[in-house]
Order: sequence, then C-alpha cells, then structure tokens
Amino acid sequence: MGTSQSREGQELSDTESEYQSEEEEEEEIHYDAVERQETPQATSSSKKKLDEIDSRLKSLKLKYPSNSQTTLNPVKLYLHIGGDSPNAKWILSDKLTSFKFIKSNGPDDSGSDHDEKGGDGNSFWVLKVGSKVKARVSTEMQLKMFGDQRRVDFVNNGVWALKFFSDEEYRAFVSLFQDCLFENVHGLNASEENKLKIYSKDFIGWLKPEIADDSMWEDAVEEKEEEPVRVNQDLLEEFEEASNGGVQSLSLGALDNSFLVNDLGVQVFRNYNKGIHGKGICVKFDSNRSGGSSLEQSTPKKAMLMRAETNMMLCQWDMRDRRGIVQNIFSGGDSPVLNWNQGHQFSRGTNFQCFASTGDGSIVVGSLDGKIRLYSKTSMRQAKTAFPGLGSPITHVDVTYDGKWVLGTTDTYLILICTLFTDKDGKTKTGFGGRMGNKIPAPRLLKLTPLDSHLAGANNKFHGGHFSWVTENGKQERHLVVTVGKFSVIWDFQRVKNSAHDCYRNQHGLKSCYCYKIVLKDESIVESRFMHENYAVSDSPEAPLVVATPMKVSSISLSGKRSRG
Repeated sequence: MGTSQSREGQELSDTESEYQSEEEEEEEIHYDAVERQETPQATSSSKKKLDEIDSRLKSLKLKYPSNSQTTLNPVKLYLHIGGDSPNAKWILSDKLTSFKFIKSNGPDDSGSDHDEKGGDGNSFWVLKVGSKVKARVSTEMQLKMFGDQRRVDFVNNGVWALKFFSDEEYRAFVSLFQDCLFENVHGLNASEENKLKIYSKDFIGWLKPEIADDSMWEDAVEEKEEEPVRVNQDLLEEFEEASNGGVQSLSLGALDNSFLVNDLGVQVFRNYNKGIHGKGICVKFDSNRSGGSSLEQSTPKKAMLMRAETNMMLCQWDMRDRRGIVQNIFSGGDSPVLNWNQGHQFSRGTNFQCFASTGDGSIVVGSLDGKIRLYSKTSMRQAKTAFPGLGSPITHVDVTYDGKWVLGTTDTYLILICTLFTDKDGKTKTGFGGRMGNKIPAPRLLKLTPLDSHLAGANNKFHGGHFSWVTENGKQERHLVVTVGKFSVIWDFQRVKNSAHDCYRNQHGLKSCYCYKIVLKDESIVESRFMHENYAVSDSPEAPLVVATPMKVSSISLSGKRSRG
C-alpha cells in the first residue's frame, strides 16, 4: 500500500555521455530517487544534489551532433525502463532523431506529411518519432510538459521523453501537438474560427488560459506546506478485511453504518473514526425470487441510502417510464420504489451520462460529449450554465456541498471547474443560480504522470472521481480521490486551487496538477470514497478513505499517527 519511488520527473542530462563511446547504441543516465507523490517538490538534500549537477554542467562544454542543425525537427529520444523499481532509470534511446505529425487512416497507414492539415472526418493525426514511436495524438498519451527543460514525456507502449535543442523548437512542438489534438477530438481544423465555434467567446479562457479570469482561483490561499514525508508516515492502513463475495459497489453512511453490495447480498459495516469494520451481518439475496429468475440476472449493482439512512433502495429504474420501475428486486409491498413525480423530458441531443446534487438541491449533469451543465434547484428545463468540456466523455460528476466547485471524471483525467462569478451588481454567485457571462475561470486538470499512467495499465481508466464528504455550510472539502486500475489517487484540494503551486510552473495551456498520493492495492479497485467528516479525528487532516476491491475492503488514514480510541 502506498507509492513507490520514481526517477521520471528528474531532469534529463547528457553529462555521463561525455565519458562513453559515441558508437554505443544506448547510454544510461542515473538519477536520485524521488517520490512520485511529491514530484514538483524537492527536499533540501535533493536540491543540493541538483545544484551540484547544475554546477557540473556549467563546467562542461556539451557536444551535440554536428548534423543537429540540418535535421528537420531534431530531438533526442529517451526511454524510461525499470518501472517503479529501485533500478528504474532513463536511457538515451536515440541521440539524434526527428519528429513529425502525419495524417493516418489506420494503424498500418504510413500517413501524409504534417503540413497537410485539415479535418476530413476519416483520418487522424499521429506523432511519429524516428522509427521507434508512432502514437495517435490523444489524451491517452498523457503528455506532460517540462518547459524549463525543453522536454515532454508521454506514454506509447512505454514511457518516452523528447528533449529539444532550443526553446523555439520546444514551443513549436507544443503548439503543433495542441492543434492536432483539437482536430482529433473535434474533427475540425484548428483555426481560430473553429476554436471559437467549439468554445464560444464566453469560454475563450478555456482555449487561452493565459487570458482567463483566474481571480476566483487566486482567492484560494494555500496553507503552509511542510517538508514532504515518506508514504508510510502519511498513509496508514487501519483496517482490511475480506468481503463475502465479489464487491459491486460501496455505500457509505454518515451515521452508524456503511454497506457493501456484493454478489451474495448486502454486507453491513460499522463506522469508526479509523474506518469501517464488519459487523458480521449480511443480508443475502434470494436466488429464487422474481419467479425463478437467475441470481446473475437480478443481482443489483448499486445501493442508495434514503430516509435518513433508515432504508436502502435496491432497484433499477428508468425516469422516462412513468411507472418508474424497470426491475423490482423485492416483491414485498413495503420496499421503497421510485415513482415518477415530475421532470422534463429532453427530446434529443443531451447525451446525459451522470449527475450530482449540491447541498441545496441544485443539479450538475455530465454528458458523453464532454459538456457539464448546471441546473438550479427550481427547474431542469434549461441549464443556468453549460460548460463546453474538452471533448472527452464525462463518466462521473461530483460537486461540493456549497456548489462552488465541480469535478468531472473522464477516462484519462479529472477536470475541476470553479462555478463562482461576479454579477453586474458586484455580488459573488455560483453558476447554479445565474448565468456566468464571459468571466469564466479556466478549469484545472488533474492527471497522472506518464509513468504512473503506464503502470496503471493501458486498459485501466479513471472512474468515480469524488470530493471528500462535507454536509455543512461553511466547511470546505479537503481532498479529491479517483480510482484507476489498482490505484486510488488522492489530491490535496487546497493545493490544486493554489495558482502559485509548483506544478503549474513552465506549463502551456490549461494548468495540470501532478502532485498526488497513491494507494496501491493488489487487485483492481471497485470504488474509493472518503467517509463523512464526522469521522475525522484531531490529528488527521481528513476522515478515513475506504477502498473496496472485489474481495476486500480497506480503511486508510491520512494521519501521520495512529488515532486513538
């Protein structure tokens, strides 16, 4: 449990190559280990070592191949090997190669030259680096920029890094990549006209973050950061126990009990300030219910606590059906059933996928087209605010209790949106209660580093991004968590909001935060949720995190000390 060490974020250097033969195909570059959870931060000892390296570099006259000045789009290509093991390192895969963006119609298509840009709907842009890299331009590449190093890292059947010879070449690559990504996502040439067509003038800050009104973000004052601590001092596993069967979902309660829905039934847990602990009670499903239908066909996947957590609803429903019920799990007359009361039926084009509600009942809805809509508590007929999104489908959405922040989950990143704006009378409101106009802050993206994305696995996607759990006005959620493969990934909310945070330096485009902690399990995680704030203890910054895998449930404390009692 916890994160391991990585050399991914350390600066690439050719220092050691000065002492190796130029005929060698690969040269190894070693770096001091740093923790992935604190990539942008550096301890005093690591800073001293970096200063020593920098001093050594200045004393050397580094030599580059003479033909680097004549090669079109010249770059150095590095490959990360060793994963997260102690022997992990970067190796120089190609001392001098070149990159280009080409149009491709499929994996075996050689493609046309990068100058022939245009959206024809049938082809897509591919990044080709020498003979070793050919990757479709997409968010799945998890491209990470290091502007101060003239470097980008990305994933493509491994973790690669490109090192550019000049700032101009680096900036040209970033601009080309972003244009190709826009076209692959939206199917339109990346012209100013088409960009305005997608984002509209009200959301120009999403397209050009450097001109966005970030005053609402800047109001978030980060608490003083302490020296980074080791993972085993920061994340502590309090409880772990086996479930009674394959876990389908987790339903945490704010009062005394929480519940796991598994293949056999509903398992009951008791809430403590160290996490949840099984009570030895399991309500099993009857395999002969519903007229002899099979257990597999009728096993519920989700549970919803209701009526002040005195009842649990297990059923499937379709709000378009006026009867409400699509499948009734229990035949008893007292079982809670969702019946149609009122609402608005949209005729077409919404692609609604998920929703969440604020403390006052306002609704945020995420869509397959990437849009996120805010509805007031009084009407669902028309959204007060509709964010354009970035093209990736929103698979899950969450919102803070006060409605000031919205968190959307996509397959490869989280998008954090500030809903605050100042109206014409100078009053601060949220986008749930009024139209935000053209002073809309640019969102922040929460991503994995390319190495962690690669370690998580190509087929593992982000799912179920949540804020920590607060249900009282005036209190602020403190963390965000998302699940990907065997990882539960935790961000500090206050740090993400801070515009001066180290993660955001030397970036181009929307600010992306890579500063997180990872809880690693030995099997794919079903769900990760923070317990209610009632269960936070005095020496912990947060209530325990509950992590459910198909066969186990664990409770993780963010405290550096074991809580008592």
